Amino acid sequence: MTVYWLLLLAMTFLGSIASLFLKKASDSGTITGILKNINFYIGGFLYFISAVLNIIVLKYLDYSVVLPLTSFTYVWTMILSYCILSEKITKKKVFGVCLIILGAVAVSL
Repeated sequence: MTVYWLLLLAMTFLGSIASLFLKKASDSGTITGILKNINFYIGGFLYFISAVLNIIVLKYLDYSVVLPLTSFTYVWTMILSYCILSEKITKKKVFGVCLIILGAVAVSL
């Protein structure tokens, strides 16, 4: 059963990385530029893998637990945006993510 919880964490992490690639693709400006950007395809592929992991996890864990815990994506996104995009982490962002996590844990218990 532990393996499915690890897959859940991997799923949320991959979703966050996928968003990062799509963010980089968005710098291309136009739709044509985005479609020619390799980051667009990497992000889409990672979202696909994340969706497949989601399906696997849902087979073994309750939907009412899995869906709220996908909010861990926000934690990874905040960390990746700080480390890779040099975005600032404010107290408000940390507080907001903490509330999201507390809510997800409360709902899934």
